[in-house]
Amino acid sequence: MAQNDHHEAGGMGADQPAVGTLSQEELDELVASSDTGARGSTGPVGAFLMIVALAWSLFQLWIASPIPFMVGFGVFNDTEARSIHLGFAIFLAFAAFPAAQTRVQVVLGVAVPLILGLLFFISAKEGTPVWWIPLISIAVVAAILMGSPKNHVPPWDWALAIVGAATALYLYLYYRDISSRVGAPIMQDFVVSVAGIIILLEATRRALGPALMIVAAVFLAYTVLGPHMPAIIAHKGNNLSEIVNHQWITTEGVFGIALGVSTSFVFLFVLFGSLLDKAGAGNYFIQVAFSLMGHMRGGPAKAAVVSSAMTGLISGSSIANVVTTGTFTIPLMKKVGFSAEKAGAVEVASSVNGQIMPPVMGAAAFLMVEYVGIPYFDVVRHAFLPAVISYIALVYIVHLEAMKAGMEGLPRAYTPKPIVQRLIGIAFTIAAICALSLAVYYGMGWIRPAFPQAAGYIIFGFLTAVYVALLWVASREAPLRLDDPNAPVSKLPLPGPTVRAGLHYILPVVVLVWALMVDRLSPGLSAFWATAYMVFILITQRPLMAILRGEGGLGAAVSGGFTDLIDGLVTGARNMIGIGIATATAGIIVGAVSQTGVGSALADVVEVLSGGKVLAMLVLTAVLSLILGMGLPTTANYIVVSALLAPVIVTLGQQNGLIVPLIAVHLFVFYFGIMADVTPPVGLASFAAAAVSGGDPIKTGVVAFFYSLRTAALPFLFIFNTELLLIDVTMAQGVFVFVIATIAMLLFAAATQGWFLARNRIHETVLLLLIAFTLFRPGFWMDMIFPPYTEAAPAEISVAAASTPKGEDLRVRVAGVNDLGDPIEFVALVPMGDEATGEDRLAAAGIALRQDGERMIIDDVAYGSAAQRAGLDWDQEVLRVLQPVSVPSKYWMFLPALLLLALVVMMQRGRGSKPRTAKA
Repeated sequence: MAQNDHHEAGGMGADQPAVGTLSQEELDELVASSDTGARGSTGPVGAFLMIVALAWSLFQLWIASPIPFMVGFGVFNDTEARSIHLGFAIFLAFAAFPAAQTRVQVVLGVAVPLILGLLFFISAKEGTPVWWIPLISIAVVAAILMGSPKNHVPPWDWALAIVGAATALYLYLYYRDISSRVGAPIMQDFVVSVAGIIILLEATRRALGPALMIVAAVFLAYTVLGPHMPAIIAHKGNNLSEIVNHQWITTEGVFGIALGVSTSFVFLFVLFGSLLDKAGAGNYFIQVAFSLMGHMRGGPAKAAVVSSAMTGLISGSSIANVVTTGTFTIPLMKKVGFSAEKAGAVEVASSVNGQIMPPVMGAAAFLMVEYVGIPYFDVVRHAFLPAVISYIALVYIVHLEAMKAGMEGLPRAYTPKPIVQRLIGIAFTIAAICALSLAVYYGMGWIRPAFPQAAGYIIFGFLTAVYVALLWVASREAPLRLDDPNAPVSKLPLPGPTVRAGLHYILPVVVLVWALMVDRLSPGLSAFWATAYMVFILITQRPLMAILRGEGGLGAAVSGGFTDLIDGLVTGARNMIGIGIATATAGIIVGAVSQTGVGSALADVVEVLSGGKVLAMLVLTAVLSLILGMGLPTTANYIVVSALLAPVIVTLGQQNGLIVPLIAVHLFVFYFGIMADVTPPVGLASFAAAAVSGGDPIKTGVVAFFYSLRTAALPFLFIFNTELLLIDVTMAQGVFVFVIATIAMLLFAAATQGWFLARNRIHETVLLLLIAFTLFRPGFWMDMIFPPYTEAAPAEISVAAASTPKGEDLRVRVAGVNDLGDPIEFVALVPMGDEATGEDRLAAAGIALRQDGERMIIDDVAYGSAAQRAGLDWDQEVLRVLQPVSVPSKYWMFLPALLLLALVVMMQRGRGSKPRTAKA
């Protein structure tokens, strides 16, 4: 087919046409080419690659477990573990991913090594031998030009795999020698580093397509050519010795935080998801979603959203999510009346949203722990509410589409109970789950203090008893089998038997959540224990089920369990190839940012273009995040946009009086980065969905973009209203925020889809947008009526401090210089205590002032004080002082908003709801 050449690149792009619905074999190839590698599944090569992938998984389980520390053997430090991790990833990238031979791919593959070789050549210090650099570039180019077939691994690919793995393992093999000469690389360091960077970028092209390779190469070129750049982004430039030392020999570049997170956390979560899917949980999620929601209007589409949300909990790839759930959901959506493009767009919107759903978030959650510097539990807490609201809104969008087209759901296999009886049943179920959760929480809470040595064994025994009981329940039901979505649908599966048939799949997730949220173990150790329990389930599930069902064939069941385990370990490792390569290559970009200071230059560019307007600055940053995210996998996407654009929002926001928590900034750029998976012309997930649906990929991407507007609106809202991220709110406030924000997002969806109770008129759409905005940001209007701050002259700062309520922040706008000596202005938030006078409060905050005529100067700032943390420093001038004042609650603005909503409801109820004819 026309797209096969591009698939072999390990990526998908805008030059890939959709040519009808693909067969299951072709869909499997599509996932393999984008995630696991398209070759090496059979024969001796397949067996060898399976052994290598299995060894990688076992190595990761070993370093994550407490066993090395217990036996005193096989303990690796962070740098050594990252080196081995990248060695496996590069070796498998060349062995499993054939190089594409499309003209564009070949041109890019040839150009990058030659250009980098030239740049490295000219950047070497005088006297450094550089004759070997052209040889490395030419060797890589020759390997590309000789071709890379899909059905076998040619000698030059083996050579690249071995040399690339050796360059990655260099830090492990020569760790002690390198640590004694940091900053002074020898010739051996030069050769290994240059070869490693060029080979790594070629591995990136194969496994991920050209986008990330090009971005990394541009940043390397910028590192060398800094003095020749336009003045606003120019820098002194870096020579080859500095590049080698920064990017490869130390942990500032390739072997930095991103690769460390991939090594420590991400691999285990991807492996956990792979084992869970191999056990049958993916099919279970889809079946449960269809049994519960398939009968509703547009039911298959709603079930697609819910099943993609559940799959997204454990998935690190939006493309794999699209194909895995879309193979089943897209044909059923088309069957009930969705066009090919709309069916694909629903799957794209729901699958990409899986990347913003905790606990994994496409591995970005673990990177945020390192970059933002807050515990993993806090990352999950802050990210949870926007993700849930976004999914609820998507279900509502699907409902509106079904209303517009007059669709009906799929036929049920049972007669529903009366609504009151169903509500009582739901309430009883929720109460039972809550009671059971409390009993388990408090019941297990005393086990650790009562039995400190044996607590682990007792908990394992309890979980195993529950596991066997749930298996017994599942054995009473028929096995779940994924039906043919193209076959006629006579009835939906029964919800009760479907749910009961796989309840034991929930236990590993419970172990993971318990370890993360209750025991507060590290993400790596939590994932290890969850994966270990998943291994136990895979080995025992088949034989126990055979015994409970009295089916016999115990030996075959035991063998099948071990086969499932090995397949899961191998698939998990192959799923990690792209992520391992992506985090390493993204490390080049992060290293270039820290080495050149391009972050502050980019802030200057955005400031000039936005004219200092906060909203314009956020829009520009969102667009840049969208552009930088094009063609990048989720993990690399987040690394790039957070390294480049998060500091821009922090810096410019503070200068313009917008003080935003760092987690809100990182979530902002992350949301827009992953929108690139939806948005044409790249939109990788849209191309994958179009391949399944047979629709036009560009139209699919456009429709998916409009469905995803709710996801694009959320970051702007939580930047200005951090309550959406559950920052500084109580439990009761959190519930209130969730309810109001959900209503607001549903109204926003109704406005953007042009349908509420009936088709919207223009003025109704405007009113719905106004109501939604008011519910999201009631303070916007209240601040206009009652300004929350009163301005005081700089000389009256002590008076303002004295009148500021205890625990509130005094806002101080100051002028000074930044680290580079350039003049800046920004707003600092200084918390006030309960001292008697304003002078005492300022002193307690760490501020010493002196008056110079009419100017108020900060004379000194105490080390480690609240003032220093706010960014204040000695010799800064106080320009303005803003003290908080008592104002009415912003929530009073809900009253006019609700009155307007009542008006819209009255207008639309009068017209009625007349659906248009459903499309074929």
